[in-house]
Amino acid sequence: MHVRELAVRDVYEFSPRLFRDTRGFFGAPFQEEVFVKTVGHPLRLGQINHSVSRLGTIRGVHFADTPPGQAKYVYCPVGALLDVVVDLRVGSPTFGTWDATRLDAEACAAVYVPEGVGHAFVALEDDTVLAYLCSTPYNPGAEHAIAPLDPELGLPWPADLEPVLSEKDRSAPALAEASAAGLLPDYAACVRHYESLRGA
Repeated sequence: MHVRELAVRDVYEFSPRLFRDTRGFFGAPFQEEVFVKTVGHPLRLGQINHSVSRLGTIRGVHFADTPPGQAKYVYCPVGALLDVVVDLRVGSPTFGTWDATRLDAEACAAVYVPEGVGHAFVALEDDTVLAYLCSTPYNPGAEHAIAPLDPELGLPWPADLEPVLSEKDRSAPALAEASAAGLLPDYAACVRHYESLRGA
C-alpha cells in the first residue's frame, strides 16, 4: 500500500497494490494496519454510504459539525471521479486549501477525509459509484455544505462538463459567507478531537 499526504493537512490517499491475472485483478482499498500507522487511530465505522452518479454530477462540498464530525474513507468501485478535499477548519495552516485526486475502478485508490475537512467530487463517467466508510451515522442537523462553484475557492471542475447539482449544493453559501456566519469547524477543536481518537 502506497500512502501520500495531500495538500490539505491530515488528508491521505491510499493506493493498494493490485494483483492481476487472466481473471482480472484483486486489491484491498482499505488495510487497517496501514491506516492506523498513518493516521494514528483505527477507523471508526458508523455508516457506509453508496452513491451512483451520472456524468458531470457534483456532490459537495460537504462537512459536519466537529466534534463529533464525520470522517470519511472513500473509494470508487465503479466508473471514475475527481475527488476534492477542502480545508474548512478555521485556524488550520492549510485553511482554504484544496487538493484533488482521480479515483477510479482500475486503481482502487482511496482518500481519507478527517473530521472538519470538506469533501466533494465530480463524476467523470455515467453510473459512477462512490463508496464512503463514515465514522458516524448521518446527522441532518449537523450537516453543512459550501458552494462547490464558489469562484473564490476555484475548485478544479472539468471545464468540458456541465455541472449537475442538487438544490442543496446549488444554494449553499460561499466559503467567506459560511466563515462570517460561524458555520465552519474550528481547527483547535478538530485537533483535540483527533488526539482523543488517538488516546492522547
